[in-house]
Amino acid sequence: MTRRGCDTEQGAVVLIADRSWDGLADRPSGRTEVAVRDGRVAELGPTVDRVGAEVVELGDRMLLPGLIDCHIHTTVDPSRLLRAFASDGSAAIALSALPVLRNLLHRGFTTIRDLATFAAEPVTLYLRDAIARGHIVGPRMIVAPYLISARGAHGDASTLLASHFDREIGALADGADEITRRVREKIRAGADWIKFGATGGFATPSDDPTQTTYTQEEMNALVATARDLGIPCTPHAYGDEGVSRAVTAGIRSIEHGNLASASTLAQMTERGVFLVPTQFMVLDALDHLDDDSYWEGKDPAERVKFTRYADQLRESAHNVAASDVRIAFGTDAGMFPHTDNWREFPAMVKTGIATVRALRAATSVAADLLDQPDLGRLQPGATADLIALPADPFDDITAVADIDFVMQKGTVHRAPTPGVAGKPPTGR
Repeated sequence: MTRRGCDTEQGAVVLIADRSWDGLADRPSGRTEVAVRDGRVAELGPTVDRVGAEVVELGDRMLLPGLIDCHIHTTVDPSRLLRAFASDGSAAIALSALPVLRNLLHRGFTTIRDLATFAAEPVTLYLRDAIARGHIVGPRMIVAPYLISARGAHGDASTLLASHFDREIGALADGADEITRRVREKIRAGADWIKFGATGGFATPSDDPTQTTYTQEEMNALVATARDLGIPCTPHAYGDEGVSRAVTAGIRSIEHGNLASASTLAQMTERGVFLVPTQFMVLDALDHLDDDSYWEGKDPAERVKFTRYADQLRESAHNVAASDVRIAFGTDAGMFPHTDNWREFPAMVKTGIATVRALRAATSVAADLLDQPDLGRLQPGATADLIALPADPFDDITAVADIDFVMQKGTVHRAPTPGVAGKPPTGR
């Protein structure tokens, strides 16, 4: 890759690549030039105006919109999980996320939606604001600071942390009145989204993923309160009944949904609800049910639950692929190493999701979910979040693991040669 320049206008760059994909089309396009000015795509086509611009030649790489992970936990260390929150203060937890955020950006994820911390303070809101102000480097962050959960349900860590804290951690709430108060508290703190627990989970020992943890009336109150204040909602929801109740309540997306029936997926499609299926985490567990080493350090109940629901999980994954539900890319990284979040792409394709659908899920569809129409697209007027990679992900989806050029809002954060940007981190 080379770059040639002259006396440039501030922020004026022309990218030239042999291939490009706009986040929407069924197939990539050929040679493309993209003019970037003031952090936005000003022009693109076979040739563009280069006057006053620095020219960056990407060679035979494919240029495409920056990726979006709609379900991640940047402050969660998968090797320690809740133990970190028992022993580390909020400042330490926030500091530990700094290399995670930088690495996510350098691997092509220019926007993320962080869906909850267990820190005593809402540190993901602080990280979001620090990135927006340019104090630290990382993806653009959209944040639900805590999981609003019924007591004794998926988001209740009190039994694990009781010896370390004399108060509840997170956002526990029962009944419409308390739930309403919690929603307003999180929005007052600056939440972009409200996340709540609609069902149990696999990783929590005291519940079950098919258990529905809020009544229809409670979910209705939660979603209506957030809607009145202009904030969208998304639930942690595995079981079919919990997913269906949440859809009825009016949520915007479902997180996981890995036990949803075909009829419930059809209900989601009809109502325009997005699905963030986090399939790598589920399929990886199913692939290792007989591997004792995989389950070392995990609660034995987690393996029991994955074994119990293995057939349903596989069936539901294929139902998702066969459905018309709008799939947005999300990984639940933090529950596993953040550097592995790219593995969600081949996991999606493995279940029968078309490659182009998986790529749209992480670009234009993810942007639609987040109501950010200027993201996830390579088109005039869009924010210049752009990435490039040597191989063609339409031929081999694992090519997304080797992104070696990253631009966020017109600024180059990673490039294959030190002359263009700082030294990149290790890829896979």
